[in-house]
Amino acid sequence: MSKGLRPGLYAVTDTTLTPPDTLLASVEAALRGGAVLIQYREKQAPEAERLRQARDLQALCRNAGVPLLINDDADLARRCGAAGVHLGQGDMAATRARSILGEQAIIGVTCHSELELAANACEAGADYLAFGRFFPSGTKPDAPAARASVLTRAKAFGRPVSAIGGITIDNGTPLIQAGADLLAVIGGLFGGSIDDIEQRAKKFSRLFEQHHPLFSLPR
Repeated sequence: MSKGLRPGLYAVTDTTLTPPDTLLASVEAALRGGAVLIQYREKQAPEAERLRQARDLQALCRNAGVPLLINDDADLARRCGAAGVHLGQGDMAATRARSILGEQAIIGVTCHSELELAANACEAGADYLAFGRFFPSGTKPDAPAARASVLTRAKAFGRPVSAIGGITIDNGTPLIQAGADLLAVIGGLFGGSIDDIEQRAKKFSRLFEQHHPLFSLPR
């Protein structure tokens, strides 16, 4: 793994679960709990509000030494100084995002459950490959289902592999054992009190400590 990516919890924000008044405190709690990657995912706020939130999150993540990615929006990633962007299949091409953000940026691509999409993403320069959903998801209930075996097969591409979709502390272990380097978590992490978020993040970190050969606790 490179560009600051390392195995562990990948915390993804959500308009409902991390509203503006708790966004920073929620992400800070996830970072204290050991999150190794943060994604800012906001589809509804006005552009100026999104930029303000993204800049605040970037300052928080920079201080924690953890990369911040922006969902779907390479221009916003550039403007706020984020480490990179996560792209879905209907978003900007990875090659276009690379031209905007440069060679050092982290670019992740959603591949659903299809290795052909993963191959295309690698050819376009993706730095990590995301698969899912693996379990029923409140964020994307209509997303196509994936089996854990796709994580094992995707290791052949030589890129970090992320799993997403309905992941909780109780069901995350088999995905790590199948090959997930990152568990992207929304509802299974955020919501509830700030202390709850920190404790959940710590439990996810312990799953990696127990089951991922390259995991290391932050110094």
